Amino acid sequence: MMGMKLLVLFVATMLATCHGSDHGANFQIFPLRMKTGLGGHYIPDVSCASWRLAVEAHNIINFKTVPEECSGYIGNYILGDQYRSDSKTVCKQAYFYARELDITSKDVFVLTVEPYNSTKFNAWVELGTAPALPESLKLYNKLLGLGIKVVFLTGRTEDQKKITAKNLKNAGFYTWTKLITKNSTEYSGQTAVTYKSAERKKLVEAGYRIIGNIGDQWSDILGTNTGDRTFKLPDPLYYIS
Repeated sequence: MMGMKLLVLFVATMLATCHGSDHGANFQIFPLRMKTGLGGHYIPDVSCASWRLAVEAHNIINFKTVPEECSGYIGNYILGDQYRSDSKTVCKQAYFYARELDITSKDVFVLTVEPYNSTKFNAWVELGTAPALPESLKLYNKLLGLGIKVVFLTGRTEDQKKITAKNLKNAGFYTWTKLITKNSTEYSGQTAVTYKSAERKKLVEAGYRIIGNIGDQWSDILGTNTGDRTFKLPDPLYYIS
């Protein structure tokens, strides 16, 4: 009987929402595809904003690059205030979560230093000049202030470990418990999810408790031993599986 009452209430609510104007209310039903501008024309930025949302929600996967028609929109997003604001929101929530925990000496927070697998990128890595993302650096310092150990987990290979460590210190990440780089032989042909899951498992087997895990790729926070809570930073530029 209770189930029937709930069903009736749900149907009644749906009908009231869909036909509110019949009852004196002025509900406005929006179309699934927005129109913008004089005369209700479709404009590229609307579709590109939807594309970016689908990427961040993990509905669009395995894409190789940003659609050509959205390159300007995504470029403006990354270089503008919205990307900084989105990153700040994620990092603030990570900090709010962490500060409420009872921290022990074996608690670690995993931060990802993510590569993009291309020859040009590898050459750029060797320069050791990658700047810190401001909000990520702020979170890093706040975690250290709480007494939380930081582990960097990256898809960069072991031969890039020395330059990566130098780059991290020059960018303001001056200390860490572990900097984990990828053994190309051990993980040859493996996905990023498989590799990072295995390395997090090693942390747990060594007695650490992963209280948090943050990265800009879904492969950073999927798989096994992901931690007590995960946080996804925005990144619509590329996808690593």
